[in-house]
Amino acid sequence: MTDTTIASPAARADAARHGRPFPQDFLFGAATAAFQIEGAAFDGGRTASIWDAFCRVPGAVVNADNGDVACDHYHRMPADVALMKGLGLQTYRFSTSWSRVRPDGGPVNPAGVDFYSRLVDELLGAGIKPWLTLYHWDLPQALEERGGWANRDTAFLFRDYALTMHDALGDRVDVWTTLNEPWCSSFLSYTAGAHAPGRQSKADGLAAAHHLMLGHGLAVEALRSRAGSGSGSGMRSGSRPALELGITLNLTVAKPVDPARPGDVDAARRIDAQFNRVFLDPIFRGAYPADLVADLDAAGLGSTLESVVHDGDLAVISTPIDTLGVNYYHGELVSDRPAADPLPAQAPTSRPTSSPFPAADDVFNHPQGLPLTAMDWEVQPVGLTELLRRVHDEYTDAPGVKLYVTENGAAYDDVVEADGSVADVARAEFLVDHLGAILDAIDGGVPVHGYFYWSLMDNFEWAWGYDKRFGLVRVDYDTQERTVKQSGHTYARVIAARALPSVE
Repeated sequence: MTDTTIASPAARADAARHGRPFPQDFLFGAATAAFQIEGAAFDGGRTASIWDAFCRVPGAVVNADNGDVACDHYHRMPADVALMKGLGLQTYRFSTSWSRVRPDGGPVNPAGVDFYSRLVDELLGAGIKPWLTLYHWDLPQALEERGGWANRDTAFLFRDYALTMHDALGDRVDVWTTLNEPWCSSFLSYTAGAHAPGRQSKADGLAAAHHLMLGHGLAVEALRSRAGSGSGSGMRSGSRPALELGITLNLTVAKPVDPARPGDVDAARRIDAQFNRVFLDPIFRGAYPADLVADLDAAGLGSTLESVVHDGDLAVISTPIDTLGVNYYHGELVSDRPAADPLPAQAPTSRPTSSPFPAADDVFNHPQGLPLTAMDWEVQPVGLTELLRRVHDEYTDAPGVKLYVTENGAAYDDVVEADGSVADVARAEFLVDHLGAILDAIDGGVPVHGYFYWSLMDNFEWAWGYDKRFGLVRVDYDTQERTVKQSGHTYARVIAARALPSVE
């Protein structure tokens, strides 16, 4: 368990004056993703990803927005790193673009690799720890045309891509996350059709979920074999640093509308199985949940999952990891009865979508009467405390896997004041409340090692396009001017004090 005290009595006293202190080794960071901020969509040898293609499907993205320019981070990277340093960030979680590094899934593109090498050097020069995510949803379109994640071959190509990145950056990056939110890049993308590539197939969603997990396991195996080996063209010292290998999952807290009603209780169980445990159990227990398999059988999909799971797959998927990232935005209140006034589940696009759950078509979300963000997501900090406790107790504690909150944030309709400032009070309160929820978990004995706010800056928010803003930093998409919002200044003060502000 991590040390939950501040290093010295003087430091503890200083933190107490500021408010609730964080552990000595707690990391404060922010997160982004390649497609959402980089722009330069076809510069430097990069070719189309599934999101480049999906953005051009009529009705798929709000306002027909695309990532061609985004935040132009590709050209403005040094200034953006300087901005991170100004906020006091200790670590920065970014993703690399498969389409930039190995265009069309083919040979290595030196210009694409060079961009990430320069980014890592810039971060290290600013005293910021690079936290690399290999896959944040931007599969090369050429691989989608060969079957995408529904094709088993993609898992092995992902392993090769992971090794390419390690060749280039393994001497300077020691934290490697394989996948970001495989639920989104399988079920939301291949079953619901709400995200790229936009398929609506329960069978394809299940195949994609399993192959994503297989790719994760293959990459962890391959990277583990590289740890300390000193091999690879990117090596600058005599040996490579020890690696921390892991994955990031978006998880939820699913609860029944009426805990005394069997239909509601079963609805919550099914969502938990098809959202959380479908990934947690293979990684930590080497098996898919028995109740999930039974649900799929009842829905006529049992043979679909069975057909894609080959001998040895689950042993590969359960290759031990060092870190687990938890992404949390809100919880779920569910029932087998429709809600009278449901909250919208997806972006208001004109393209029809389906349920992302392969065996839960008859489960419905109900509002809990909580405050809402601009996404109509409910603000529920206590759910984060509960989720961290559950994941620690049931999954990460026994194997000693380090737990991080790798995404948490809120979109609000920001107003730019006459002086150019952004007084996003609601976002600042969201940030402080969720950091408080993490401290509640730590105080309860859950060793949480760090927090990454989503997102460092406003960006392309997938099917929402540029309609929603999550950033600590405002981006004027016409001028690319960056402005630190009130929430960003609040976070900078928390980081500087290593404590939450005291409550008056």
